[in-house]
Amino acid sequence: MNNIQATSDKMTNYRWVICTMLFFALVINYLDRQVLSLTWVNFIAPEFNWGPDDYGLITGCFSLVYAVGMLFVGKFIDYIGTRRGYMWAIGIWSFGACLHAFCGVLTNGIVSGDWILSFTGAREHLMELQSVANVSMMITTVSVWLFLVARCVLSVGESGNFPCSIKAVAEYFPKKDRGFATGVFNSGSQIGALLAPFTIPLIARHYGWEMAFLLIGALGFVWMGVWVFAYKEPRKNPRVNEAELAYIEQDGIGEDNPECDASSKCSEPEVGVFQAFTFRQTWAVIFGRFLPDSVWWFLLFWAPAFISNVYGYPTDSTEGMLAIFTIYLISMLSLGGSYLPTFFINRNRVNPYKGRMHAMLIFALFPLLGMLVMPLGQMSMWYPVVIIGIMAAAHQSWSANVYNVVSDMFPKSVVATVTGAAGLASGLGSFTSNYGAGKLFKYATDTDMQFLGFSGENAGYMIVFLIASVAYLVSWIVMKVLVPRYKLVELKKR
Repeated sequence: MNNIQATSDKMTNYRWVICTMLFFALVINYLDRQVLSLTWVNFIAPEFNWGPDDYGLITGCFSLVYAVGMLFVGKFIDYIGTRRGYMWAIGIWSFGACLHAFCGVLTNGIVSGDWILSFTGAREHLMELQSVANVSMMITTVSVWLFLVARCVLSVGESGNFPCSIKAVAEYFPKKDRGFATGVFNSGSQIGALLAPFTIPLIARHYGWEMAFLLIGALGFVWMGVWVFAYKEPRKNPRVNEAELAYIEQDGIGEDNPECDASSKCSEPEVGVFQAFTFRQTWAVIFGRFLPDSVWWFLLFWAPAFISNVYGYPTDSTEGMLAIFTIYLISMLSLGGSYLPTFFINRNRVNPYKGRMHAMLIFALFPLLGMLVMPLGQMSMWYPVVIIGIMAAAHQSWSANVYNVVSDMFPKSVVATVTGAAGLASGLGSFTSNYGAGKLFKYATDTDMQFLGFSGENAGYMIVFLIASVAYLVSWIVMKVLVPRYKLVELKKR
C-alpha cells in the first residue's frame, strides 16, 4: 500500500508534453518559412525572372504584416485562450504555406489567359513566355504580387506562434524554468532549419517547388489534430496531478492579483494593446527584439542566397545543403545557452530578470565575430558558415530569454498581449533588414559599389554583417538603461 501511495504522489511531468508540442509546432513553422528561401534562387527566380529586390520586397512585406499581426494577435489570444488561439494560428499559416504552390498556375493563367491546371504544364508555359520582353516583365510583376498575398496569409498565422507559445510556457512552468523551457521549444527553429536544406531542395528538384510548399504546409494540419486533444489549462488538465500543479504554481497563485487565491473567481488584470506601450518594461523588450530579430530574419532568409551567390553553390547541391545544415547544426548550441540564466538564478540567488540580463550580456558578445565573416570568407566558405552558425546560436539563446522578460514582469493574463506588442518591433526589424538588404544588394551589384576592399554584392554583405555584429550589444545596453532593476508591473484588476 505504501508503494502504491508513493507512486500516486509522484509528480507528473505533463508540462514537458506541452513543451514538446510547442517544439514540433516551431519545427513546422521554420520549415514553412524556409521553403521560399531555399527555392527562390535556383527554382522560382528563373521561372518568374526575379531579382534580389523582388525577393527582398516579398520577405520584407511578410515581416511587415507579421509585425502588425503581432500587435493585435496577442490580445486576441489572451481573449480566446491558448488552446483555441494556437489552433487558429497554425491553421491560417498552414493554409498560407499551401497557397504559395498555386502562384505559378495563377500567374500563367492571368498573364497568358491559358489556364493550365498543372504545376509542370504552367511552369513550362511560363518559361516559353520569358523570351517576350513585355510578357517577361508582366510575369515578374504578377508573380510577385501573388506571392505577396500568399506570404501575407502565412505571416498572419505565424504572428500567433510566439504569443501562444510564451503564454503556454507561462501557464505550465514556474518563472525559474521558463527560460530553459523556452530554449527547449525554441530549438525547434534550429531543427526545422536543419531539416530544411536536406528536404526542401530535394522535393523541389524531383517533384517541383510547388510540392515543397504543399507537403510542408500539410504538416501543420496534422499538428492541429494532436493539439486539440493535448492542451488544457493546468488546473483543468486531468493529466496534471497535484504535485505537478504545486510545482507549476510555486511562484504563487495570487501573484498576478494578490487579492485572488486558488478558489477565487475574481477577474485577472488586463491591459489594452496600446496601453502596453505605456510601460518601460514593454519598451525594454521592444529594444531587445528590434535589432536582434532583424539579424535573425536576415540570416534565415538570406543565408541560402549568400552561399549560392557568393560561393556559387546552389541550394540543391551537396555543398550548398551541407553549408546550410552546418549553420543550423552549430546554432543548436543555444539549447545549452538557454539554461545559463537558470544557472545564475540558482547559484547566485538572484531574481529572474537579473539572471537573464547577465546571461544575455554574454550572448551579445558572440555576434561580434560577424565582423570577420567577409574577410575570412576570402580564404574559405567554411569560416563564414561557422561564424554565422555561432551568431545564430547566440541569437536563439538571446531570444529564448528576451521572450521571458515579459512573463517575468507581467501577469500571465496579459503575457500574450505584451509579447504581441513587442513582436511589432521584431516584424519591423525584419522588414528593415530584408527589404533593405534586397535593395542594397541590387544597388551594390548595379553600381559595383566598393567598401572596405569588397566590391559589388560582396560589399553589400560586408555592410550588413558589420551592423549585425553590434546589434545585440546595443540592444542589451538600451534594455539595461530602460529597466536597470527587476520591477513587477502592477495592474488594476477588472
